[in-house]
Amino acid sequence: MWKLLGFLVYAFTIYEVVTSRFANSTDKLIWALIVVLVPFLGTILWFVIGRNKRLT
Repeated sequence: MWKLLGFLVYAFTIYEVVTSRFANSTDKLIWALIVVLVPFLGTILWFVIGRNKRLT
């Protein structure tokens, strides 16, 4: 159960990074690499820092 929940949060994070707009494409690439290469920490960093960096 917990593995499924963790996977769903991870998949949602990747989806958000890919579909979000940033000031430049380099920011999107960096966030995507962080989330993919360091899954647990990258997901936490995305929700704490990354979501505030995207354009609305």
